[in-house]
Amino acid sequence: MYKYMELLNELEQQISDSFKEGDKIPSIRTLSEQYTCSKSTVIRALAELERSHLIYASAKSGYYVLGRAEEEPKPRRMIDFVHSAPDPDIFPYRDFQQCLNKAIDTYRNDLFIYGTPQGLPSLIREMQRHLAGYQVFAEPENIFITSGVQQALTLLAGMPFPSGSRTVLVEQPTYPLFLAYLEAHQIPTVGIRRGADGIDLDELERIFRGGGIKLFYTTPRFHNPLGGSYTRRQKEDIVKLASRYGVYLVEDDYMADLERDSKSDPLHAYDREGRTIYLKSYSKILFPGLRVGVAVLPRELSESFGRYKKLLDIDSSMLSQAALELYLKSGMFDRHREKIRGCYLRRSELLVESLRAARDAYPGAFDGPPPAAGGIHTHLLPAAASALPSVIERLRRRGVHVENAKSHYLNGFRVEPMLKLNVSGAREDEIPVGVAAVAEELARAAGRLPK
Repeated sequence: MYKYMELLNELEQQISDSFKEGDKIPSIRTLSEQYTCSKSTVIRALAELERSHLIYASAKSGYYVLGRAEEEPKPRRMIDFVHSAPDPDIFPYRDFQQCLNKAIDTYRNDLFIYGTPQGLPSLIREMQRHLAGYQVFAEPENIFITSGVQQALTLLAGMPFPSGSRTVLVEQPTYPLFLAYLEAHQIPTVGIRRGADGIDLDELERIFRGGGIKLFYTTPRFHNPLGGSYTRRQKEDIVKLASRYGVYLVEDDYMADLERDSKSDPLHAYDREGRTIYLKSYSKILFPGLRVGVAVLPRELSESFGRYKKLLDIDSSMLSQAALELYLKSGMFDRHREKIRGCYLRRSELLVESLRAARDAYPGAFDGPPPAAGGIHTHLLPAAASALPSVIERLRRRGVHVENAKSHYLNGFRVEPMLKLNVSGAREDEIPVGVAAVAEELARAAGRLPK
């Protein structure tokens, strides 16, 4: 990320947390010395803040914090521990609007013709560079731009594979919309249980050895709703088993941008046999309405994937692709990623602290692993599992929205009774309050509090 963008993020945070209307920003020289950067870097960051209407310049005096319009008092809202869309308060509206406007000017002729099923060629070249930062190295001809990860999953589930196998293996629990698609289209599907520590690799080998498995759909890091990630050893073993039994792995790396461990690589990085299909979307770090995802296909699947995609939608939104390309090239994406990582890390830490306090206050009322560092969701295992529906209803009446994980399971698969907690859409001040309410109701259901 560019130095001026790092400084810009830091100054934005200070203006939000520490400064008030009319406060003077430190001088250019002071900022240059404090952040060990050139004066031109400081001037560029200040110009961006001025363009965003956060500060204003006073001739021969310096820069000052601009007052913000008074907001109307907001009605009390539900504390939402369910929806996983990004917080709209941290969406980079002005930056992305600038990219959209520039995309219309830059690609105005291309917007009036159909594109290619594979995607905007200039975005694919940029995506090749971008994916290398996640340790995913691919040739342009194997990279496809899709209308979100959901489109890629439906194509992979429906298209023929070289082995002729038809059965899809999924973790249990897993992504509900993919399950719904598989069941609606009567695609043969089996499940393998995944817990906080991962999956039983002996069970995985038994299923692979039985034959007929076309692909194994997995979310190796920040699994939803469990919250956990596979270890490096687990990833290596899964890749080896897939290679041994001729199974393709479909890796949904939708939360890659929240990873804080630089040594945590995707399954794709351990695959030397070309059995891994890598999927990534931008809905959780930017906004769901962008509807742009990327799929990296092994060479033997690329032609079929492209043909089926053309039959489905001709091409993905050219305007969205062009705007994302410019957003990536400009460095704005890197800046926003650092900002949202910091934001979600604070929420993750608050979730950990709140759960620790809740366990101390109501021992034995629930169990469950802490969320991964920087992760935004986890799950709770209630002591009184049978009372879960009434707990959810009582919390709803208290203004706290939670759900069980039933929709994450195949019909007929044993559902683990759990409460999902996702803090991507909850404000920081809401997290301790909401978790305390959840813990209290779980304790009441377990008989540790009066009804």
